[in-house]
Amino acid sequence: MSNRGVTTLNRQLGIVGLAATGICSMIGASIYVVPFMIQRHVFGIGPFVLPAFLFAAVPAALAAISYAILASAMPRAGGSYIYASRSLSPYLGFVASFSQWFGLSIAIGVVSYVIIPFIRDITQALHWNELAAWLSVGWVRVTLSLLILWTFVLINIRGIKWYERTLIPLMMLMFALGAIVIVIGLLNNHQDFANSLFHKTGQAIQLQPAKFKWTTFLSGSALLFSSFIGFDSIAQAGGEAKNPGKLLPRAIGISILTVTGFYFVFTYAVYHTIPWNYVAQEALTTDVTAPGLLRVVMPASLSVFVISGAAIALFNDLPAMILSVSRLMFAWAEDGIFPKRIARIHPRHHTPHTAILASGLMASIGILGSHFAGDFFLGIDIMVTSMLVNYLLMCLCVINLPVKNPDIAKGITVYKSRLLQKIVAGAGSCLLLAFLLIQIIKDLSSPADAWYFHSTFVWLIVMSVASLIFYWKWKALHKQGIDTQKLFSTLPQE
Repeated sequence: MSNRGVTTLNRQLGIVGLAATGICSMIGASIYVVPFMIQRHVFGIGPFVLPAFLFAAVPAALAAISYAILASAMPRAGGSYIYASRSLSPYLGFVASFSQWFGLSIAIGVVSYVIIPFIRDITQALHWNELAAWLSVGWVRVTLSLLILWTFVLINIRGIKWYERTLIPLMMLMFALGAIVIVIGLLNNHQDFANSLFHKTGQAIQLQPAKFKWTTFLSGSALLFSSFIGFDSIAQAGGEAKNPGKLLPRAIGISILTVTGFYFVFTYAVYHTIPWNYVAQEALTTDVTAPGLLRVVMPASLSVFVISGAAIALFNDLPAMILSVSRLMFAWAEDGIFPKRIARIHPRHHTPHTAILASGLMASIGILGSHFAGDFFLGIDIMVTSMLVNYLLMCLCVINLPVKNPDIAKGITVYKSRLLQKIVAGAGSCLLLAFLLIQIIKDLSSPADAWYFHSTFVWLIVMSVASLIFYWKWKALHKQGIDTQKLFSTLPQE
C-alpha cells in the first residue's frame, strides 16, 4: 500500500514490452508518407533524404542518451516531468510536460481519426466498394475512430499484461508487413521501374542532377527528426518497469537503434526502386505514399498487405501513446500539481485508471477537432515543437542534476563519467536548439489562413495555460503547509 491509501503501480513491464513501447511510439504510418512527401515540403531535398535522416538521428541519439542517464537515476512514472522537476525546476518540469501531454493527446486523436481512411483503402483494394463508401461517411468515421480509441483506453486500464499482449503482436505484424515493402524495393531498381511505368502509362523518366544546399538539408533533417519522437514514452513507464535502473536505459537504446535501422532500410528500399525525381514530381501534384509509388512494380495481390502495414503502424501508436500521456498526468497528481484524484490506481489492475480515462477524453477532443476543423497536421506540429523543447530540457537536466540534486545524481548507473555527460548533453543542447529554431522559423514563415493555424502560437497559448495552472496549484501547496523544496528534492514513493 502507498501513502495514498490505494494500491501501487506494479513493476511488470519487461525489456520487450519497454522496447516495444518506444518502437511503437516512433514508427507509425508516417514512415509510409514522410520520406516521400518531404520532396514537396522541403523542395530540393532530392536524393539527400537518407543523409538528412541520419543527420537527424544525431541529436535524437544524444537526447536518448540523456534520457537513459536520467532514467537510471529516477525510474518513476512520469519520466520527463520527474527529470525536469528534480533537475531544473518544478515549473519547467510541469509546463514543458504539459505541452508535451497536450500535443500527444491531440496526436492520439489524429491517429485514431486517420486510421479509418487506411481501412477504407484496404476495402477498396479488396473491391468491397459499398463498405468503402460507408467508411467515407462523416459520422461513421468519427464513431469508428472513437470506438478504436476507447478500445485501447480500456486495454491500458486492464493492466500491463493486457498492454503487452496487445502491443508486442502489433509490433511484430507491423515489421512483417513493412518487410514486404523492403523486399519489393530491393528486388527492383530504377530501370525496372522506368520500364514498368512506360509499359503501363507510356511515361518516360529522365534522371536529373541535384544540387546540395545546407539550408535545404537542415530543413529536411528538422522535418525527419519527427521520426524519432516517441522513445521518451519508455521513460514515462518508469514506475512499471522491472529492474528499471538497467532496463529503462537498455530499452531506450534498443528502440532508437531498431527504429533508425528499420526506417533507413525501408526508405532506402523504396528509393532503390523509385527515382527521387519521379517522387518529387508526383509529390508536387498529389499526396504520395510508399504503397502508391510501388504500385507500378508491385503485384496487385500484394497491395492489400502493404496498405495493411500502414494501418497496423497506426494502430500500434495508440496503446503506447496512451500509456505515455496518462503517466504524465499521474506524476503531476502525485506531486500535487494536478488534482490528487487523478493519481488514483485501480485496486485490481494496478493502473492509473483515472488518468487514462482523462487522457482518453482529451484524445476524443482531438478526433472531433480533426473532423470539424479539417486540419490534421496542426496537432502534429504542436507535438513536434513540444518534444523538441522536452528533449532540449532533458539535455540541460543532465548538466544541472548534480548541482541541483546531488543525492539523486548519485543514482546514475549509465554513462557515469561527468565529462562524458557534459559532452553528450552539451552537444545535444546545441543541436536540439538549432532544430527547434528551424521548426519555429518554418512554422511562422509558412502561409496560413489565420494566426491560430501556426503551431508556435498555439503552443505558446498552451504554455500560458500550463503556467496559470502551475501557479494556482503552487500557491495551494504552500497554503497546505507543504515543504515544496523538500518535495521536489526527492523522488515520489513507489
